Amino acid sequence: MTVIWYACFWLSRKLRVDDEFAVMLSTAVSICGVSAAIAACGAIQGDKKKLSYVTSLVLIVAVPMMVLMPWAVKALGIPDIVGGAWLGGTLDTSGSVVAAGALISEPAMKAGVIVKFSQNVLIGVAAFLLSVWWTFKKGAETGVRPSARVIWERFPKFVLGFLVASFVFSFVLDGASVSATKGTLGAARTLWFALAFTCIGLETRFTELVSMEGGRPAGAFLIAQGVNVIWTLILAFLLFGGILFAAPVIK
Repeated sequence: MTVIWYACFWLSRKLRVDDEFAVMLSTAVSICGVSAAIAACGAIQGDKKKLSYVTSLVLIVAVPMMVLMPWAVKALGIPDIVGGAWLGGTLDTSGSVVAAGALISEPAMKAGVIVKFSQNVLIGVAAFLLSVWWTFKKGAETGVRPSARVIWERFPKFVLGFLVASFVFSFVLDGASVSATKGTLGAARTLWFALAFTCIGLETRFTELVSMEGGRPAGAFLIAQGVNVIWTLILAFLLFGGILFAAPVIK
């Protein structure tokens, strides 16, 4: 995640993309797509139009990758577990990881979900670090010394709800209670996600993906995603292919 975030940010600057745009693009491509972009936008109090651009770009790129990557895993003879980990670390939405992993095998899907959820839990850490860095960055530009209050105001509060809910369902509630609420919460999640992505679609103009800032943000994202595909495949082989550690057994 660190390598890909920095690579995308560096590419964005080289392509003369402004830092606000670069932060959202880098966080989206390196962590977990839409959710990470929203957290980054909140941390830096970014332009919502740019956020809509980034989320649209993430979703558009995820669709062909969701089909082509499982095909590549099978065509290249990549082990299912390694392939699943590759999908989890590369595809930028959790839903696409599940769908793409299922095209390979059940173990591949589970490996992908493990990797993707491992990235998801770091949204809070990334949002906090971004809010601190951006506050000090702006303070240096304006000459105003940043305070803890300013950092707190910039921090996206929804991340706290994510962490609290994860903690409660992981360590406080018993398995029976979690299973009993899973269906209802899953239906609510599907509804709100559908509404959210429909609203994103209403704001998306495909022509803007090419025209906004001369298409440079899209170019930075696509190049960074290419780096991500290669780098994550190497890591997937090292960590899940039995090279650095014993290959995990996932059934």
